[in-house]
This record gives sequence, structure tokens and C-alpha cells, in this order.
Amino acid sequence: MNKEMTLIQRDHVKWKQNITAPDREALDQAFSTENFDQAFNLAPYRTIYLSENGPGLFVIKERAKVVSHRGGNATLPCTFQRNPAFVPNPKMRIKWTKLTSDYLKEIDVFVAMGFNKKSYGSFHGRVHLQGASENDASLVITEITLEDYGRFKCEVIDGLEDATAVVSLNLQGVVFPYFPPFGRYNLNFQEAEKACQNQDAIVASFDQLYQAWREGLDWCNAGWLSDGSVQYPITKPREPCGGKNTVPGIRNYGMQDKQKNRYDVFCFTSKYKGHFYYLTPSSKMTYDEAVLACQKDGAQIAKVGQMYAAWKLQGYDRCDGGWLADGSVRYPISRPRRRCSPTEAAVRFSGFPDKKHKLYGVYCFKGYN
Repeated sequence: MNKEMTLIQRDHVKWKQNITAPDREALDQAFSTENFDQAFNLAPYRTIYLSENGPGLFVIKERAKVVSHRGGNATLPCTFQRNPAFVPNPKMRIKWTKLTSDYLKEIDVFVAMGFNKKSYGSFHGRVHLQGASENDASLVITEITLEDYGRFKCEVIDGLEDATAVVSLNLQGVVFPYFPPFGRYNLNFQEAEKACQNQDAIVASFDQLYQAWREGLDWCNAGWLSDGSVQYPITKPREPCGGKNTVPGIRNYGMQDKQKNRYDVFCFTSKYKGHFYYLTPSSKMTYDEAVLACQKDGAQIAKVGQMYAAWKLQGYDRCDGGWLADGSVRYPISRPRRRCSPTEAAVRFSGFPDKKHKLYGVYCFKGYN
């Protein structure tokens, strides 16, 4: 007790040198022996934190959200300010991490300390600090991928001071529902991730699904989202979709067992580098003939995500059903008309027909390096 009082009272003498007379008087009263005895008797385990100069470091973010697209570049803003009384710290560290959708994990992206800089994982060689000023910790990301979508944390560490800010990287793109050839509600979470990847996409986030719902997406089958929840968007309430007397919105099944439970999936894709097209002139062909036809044209049979991106982001419109890589037959309509999606712009789905039927053309994709 006496030792603790001695240490605190010693600091009290030092603090008094830097404060005004009225504050010094109040501090003397607070540190009187009587007040100390009362404080220790009433709350012997209480810890009181005193800040002499206030925060010495804080981070500023100009924008909470940055929007880009796959293949593009983006700068995530982050600047910091230090107490001007602080001496320069050559060991001050700037660290960027990416937050997982469930906020349970942080993925290392980039670290800088003085002249030492390091990027990690899939970000290696694609990220660097903007460095517009000595207080600029903004992160530049080049050749953005679909997986870069999400929230990034900027952390500045200056000795015992630590300040952070979170910036979201959003991508222009399109959300589409997906289920495999063997039927609906057949994907656990890991299989759903693989299904989206196979269609040039990733599992959509709730924010992406919400934006798609605001733009009119209505789908009555529940699908996985990136956080492990299962949800579906309804713009026109009806009995099979939560009830006709309910309000429009995102129906939520909550978090599900990623191994045992099986649903469809909502995928997200963005702008691509390449050429999506319907192969003409082409006769009707089987699936295998369609694959070969694209290869002979120097391309690959197109994926579902590529058709959705061409439809949504480029206004691609074609009223011919064609094979896609997953064995489905679809066609994109951006200008509704009779016999071609008369009521809405949409990617029309004709199912997974027998691959030996010569009833369809083919959509191809030729990527650019």
C-alpha cells in the first residue's frame, strides 16, 4: 500500500510541473492521503488511467468505401497525424490487413517499417503505399481480383500508440443465383464456393445481394452467402416465398452448418478482360461439338459468370439459346421483346438438356492477356 502510494505520488509531483494553477490545486486534493486511503479502501482493485497529453496518434480515412472493378486499380485512403512534440520514430509501422466476412480473422496484406516493406499471399507484387506525404499510409492495389472485394484495416503503430481505420473495397459487378446440373439444394458451403469459382465468380456477400435486391433481383430459392448464412431476395411477396402478406426484403435462414446443410448459392462476378460472343455462323450442335467449335475459334466455351457480366455490364443481348461450360443452355436479353423475355431484361435459363441433343448453338469466351 505504502509502496503503491509512493510511486503514484512521485508521478503526481512530475505531472504538476506541466499544468495550470487551478488544475494543480485539484490534483493536490485528489492525491491527498485522506483521499488515497478512501479510494483504496472502497475500491482496492480499481485501476485509474490518466492521460497527460491526450492521444498522440490518430488515423484519418477520407472515404469509408472505394469502388473499382476486376482488373482495375484502387487506392484505399489512410492518413495519420502524430503529436508534433513526438520525435521521429524510424520504427513506426504501417500494417494493412483484410478482414474476413465473419470478422473472425485478419489476412496479412502489406507491412512497412522504414525502408522495409513486404506484401503477402495473393497480394504479393500488387500492393504498395501511395506515399504522397510522410503521413500518407494509403494502400494502392493493382490488377484487382474478385477475391480482393471486402474490408481492409489500416493500422499505424508508433511505439506504444496504435490507431486504426477500416476501408471497404467494393466492385462493380452482378449477382446471380446458381445451382448445379444435378439439381437444387445440393451444395454445402465448400461445394458452393467451388461452383462459383468454376463459373468465373465468387460467393456473393450480403451487401452484394442486398444491392442486387435493390436493383430488382427476385429469387425464391435460398442460397449460401460468403459469411456462411443462407438467404434469398424477394421483391414480389408470394406464398411459396415467405407468404404473400409479407414485405419485400431479404429472407434470412441464418447461419448454417457449412458441412452438413445444402442449398443453392448466390455468386458474384465483375468486369473481365476478354471477348464474350455467340459463335456464328453455327449450326445446332451437341455439347461436345460446342466445346470443340469454340476451341477451333481460338476460344473456350463461356462460363455462366461471363454471360452474366456481359449482359449486366455491357448490355449484351442475344435471343439464341447456347451451350455454356457447365452444360446449361442460356441466353442474355437486355432489350425485352416478344419471344425473347417479353417482360424483363434477364439471363434466360433453358435448363441442363441432354448433352447429345443437337438443338443449340454456343457462347464462347476469348480472354485477353
